[in-house]
Amino acid sequence: MEKNSAEIVVIIPALNEEAPIADVVCACRAVGVAREVLVVDNGSTDATAARAGAAGARVVAQPIRGYGRACAAGVAALPAASCEVVVFLDGDGSDCPELMPQLLAPILAGTHDFVLGSRTRGEREPGSMNAPQLFAGHLAGWLLRLRYGVRYSDMCPFRAIRRDALARLAMREETYGWNLEMQMRAAAIGLRILEIPVAHRCRTGGESKVSGTLRGTFVAGWRIALTFLRVAFGPREKEPSR
Repeated sequence: MEKNSAEIVVIIPALNEEAPIADVVCACRAVGVAREVLVVDNGSTDATAARAGAAGARVVAQPIRGYGRACAAGVAALPAASCEVVVFLDGDGSDCPELMPQLLAPILAGTHDFVLGSRTRGEREPGSMNAPQLFAGHLAGWLLRLRYGVRYSDMCPFRAIRRDALARLAMREETYGWNLEMQMRAAAIGLRILEIPVAHRCRTGGESKVSGTLRGTFVAGWRIALTFLRVAFGPREKEPSR
């Protein structure tokens, strides 16, 4: 893959993000590296889908809620053959689309298959991450280092991966454990992984489904823990045939 020759698509899972989603889509398009911005409306009850479409995104509906389901729906909607690199980021305005070139550079240079941002190593706007999120990132990193020998410091949703590498991961998680499962499976099959510091902002609208409530924090933590146990100690799944 020659530098700057790859077809890149951005996937943004979104649930009730009508306030920030148009700005997020416009910021992704303004960077000028992606062929398409794809927003997956995960059962929103507000104007998320309409505002994303008006901002220039292709909108895909996944009415059954679940972060992993939304991400999987985005992957299923990718152009049949042309897309070579996929970027994932959240639709709440907390990720920084202007940093996409830094995530993409190692992949486009052919040195890495999977590059993810680390909010814990980057500059964080005060209040953008709470203590449980920071703790979970460090704990997951420690456990994955013991299990796979790979160093992670975060489960940041802002990440880029070669499409062919993503297909090899056989992702199954339907809810909050999607990001962790991707990191675990990438390590397990020996992808070339790089984590880089990224800036992180407070969300610019809507309410967090994870850190916004005690219940959300508990449910997300439980799903992430179950994902770790399933992937780390369950039967190893075969890679999809190529």
